[in-house]
Amino acid sequence: MAIGDKKRVDGDLDLNNVRLEDVIDIEFLQKFQDDFATGVGLASVTVDPEGNPVTKPSRYIRFCMDYTHATETGDRRCAESHRKCGEEAARTGKPVVAECHAGLIDFAAPIMLEGRLIGTILGGQVLTGPPVEGKYRQIAKEIGVNEDEYVEASKEARILTRESIEAAANVLFIVANSLSGAAYRQMKLKSVVNTLSDGAHQISATMEELAASASTVSDNQANLNEEIKNVNVVTGKIDEVMDFIKDIADETRLLGLNAAIEAARAGEAGLGFGVVAQEIRNLSADSKQTVSKIKDLTTIIKESVEKTVRMGGETTTTIHQQAAAIEQVTASIQEISSLSELLSEMANKGG
Repeated sequence: MAIGDKKRVDGDLDLNNVRLEDVIDIEFLQKFQDDFATGVGLASVTVDPEGNPVTKPSRYIRFCMDYTHATETGDRRCAESHRKCGEEAARTGKPVVAECHAGLIDFAAPIMLEGRLIGTILGGQVLTGPPVEGKYRQIAKEIGVNEDEYVEASKEARILTRESIEAAANVLFIVANSLSGAAYRQMKLKSVVNTLSDGAHQISATMEELAASASTVSDNQANLNEEIKNVNVVTGKIDEVMDFIKDIADETRLLGLNAAIEAARAGEAGLGFGVVAQEIRNLSADSKQTVSKIKDLTTIIKESVEKTVRMGGETTTTIHQQAAAIEQVTASIQEISSLSELLSEMANKGG
């Protein structure tokens, strides 16, 4: 039985669009219907919910084909009988056996999917006792056919007990609904498998993107760590320069002090030189203060860099853990995909 996937909408089956031919192979149904009609002696035909035939009539008797359906009145009455019988079967969800307008016993076996009617097997064209001649002469007059021929044709109808007719209708009901139910479950399985597979592929693609992003972040973090190391090196060189400037400031201070001593010895002649010596000592003091401030700033920079390095190390560790987790998720997704393929194969074999 070939089951299509065309009724899948966004990963879910739309039950309202599932037709009888989507869940039952019509060729198989026709053969089963023909063989059953021949073996049991009951006429039958399968129709859709609107009453349109989806199979050819099986073992229709001459009484119906050549006479009852031969006139517009008879054909209309048959259609009305079938409609009422089918509606009752659809309402109850069970086979219904009733007498048709022409006095024959008919049945309607509904084919249901989760409470929704998708078709009906109509049949019968039998009697539960010998035909009453007067009854059929009256019907012949009403529908406009030859009375004698109509009476003779009625005698060709097979006589069965009502229990036999009900049992036959139940067999058709059980078989048809079992076939349609199994096929529909298979369709649902395939729909779920397709949804699962699509979801697994999407998640897998997302995991690959995350893994690539994690790798990029890891590379960027490594580059940042290298730059931070360079900052440490530069900061160390700044400290060396500051130490050198401090040494110069100390020497300048000594030089200013010596100059002040010499200016004092020179008396009035050394007054101008004494002013210069004082300025030199002031410049030395200012230089030492500036160096101290710069060293404080470089200390702060070093502490900040060390903190950044620690944070960078923690980030790198987190990234590695994230990458490991992504690998585990990816492996699980691949396993889900494999299971989806297995389920898909099982669903296809079931068809």
